[in-house]
Amino acid sequence: MPRPHLRTRSKKRLKVTLPSGRSQIHYEKEIVPTPSCSMCGQQLSGMQHLTPVEIRKLNRSKRRIGRPYGGQLCGKCLKNALKQAARAK
Repeated sequence: MPRPHLRTRSKKRLKVTLPSGRSQIHYEKEIVPTPSCSMCGQQLSGMQHLTPVEIRKLNRSKRRIGRPYGGQLCGKCLKNALKQAARAK
């Protein structure tokens, strides 16, 4: 029976044949997508590429970006969105 922290479906399971001929299951970490802008899809600068467990262990200032829509929009898209909002008023 696998260890308790391996009894989850978030880990990828690989069947590996050992040199002795015996087969064994190896567990890989979950693959996390890189944080990206929701408008243009560009990779966000200032956001770290970590698993949710690792992100929870960071300081709050390292988890998020301090500007409005930080962690959602890149700087260029935020600038354009603010311009459009100002022009609409």
